[in-house]
Amino acid sequence: MSETYLRFANVFHAYKEGEGKLEILKGADLEIHGGELVALVAPSGAGKSTLLHIGGLLDRADSGEVEICGHNVTGMPDRARTMLRRSAIGFVYQFHHLLPEFTALENVAIPQLIAGVGRAEAETRALELLETLGIAPRASHRPSELSGGEQQRVAIARAAANAPQLILADEPTGNLDPSTSDLVFEALLGIIRTSGASALIVTHDHGLAKRADRVITLRAGKIEPISL
Repeated sequence: MSETYLRFANVFHAYKEGEGKLEILKGADLEIHGGELVALVAPSGAGKSTLLHIGGLLDRADSGEVEICGHNVTGMPDRARTMLRRSAIGFVYQFHHLLPEFTALENVAIPQLIAGVGRAEAETRALELLETLGIAPRASHRPSELSGGEQQRVAIARAAANAPQLILADEPTGNLDPSTSDLVFEALLGIIRTSGASALIVTHDHGLAKRADRVITLRAGKIEPISL
């Protein structure tokens, strides 16, 4: 079996709510391996964002173990978590969050520059990713000059820029029409398959979820497999 890139073991997490607390995760268990795409389908309030935030090192579990790309992050210091998040995790959100003053090429190059890659190498890598996603001709355009589907494909290229082992996507096609949604999902799937990365994708689109390797849901704070 390929390497495990994301592992939750008996993870609990709750938020303060008035004088009490709202329990979200109650012993959640999950493993995602290299080259595997897992779709998470669950109703609002079930804990999808909490799961992504903990898996993306944006939040800490209250208890249990979390491993990212072989690193146990449960007691990891903040700086080490930031460095691991920067090098090993790529994020794709429902809204693209591209920097409006920069071109598509520059938006994909910037994460690499932050990681210490030279400009020429970063721009070469950025152009290769834009070519893979079929939008290289739009490389010199700013986000306002791109369609919604093009913007989201640039966001996917940006997420893949530093060759992360784990990609986390929160409703990446939620703002797109069905045909564009299909193109963007294919682009994301292609990046995952060719790079050997793993991915956890939150989606309400059952048609897209069925194309994942596995589909999971959250019920009563636990992760369960489902069939669609």
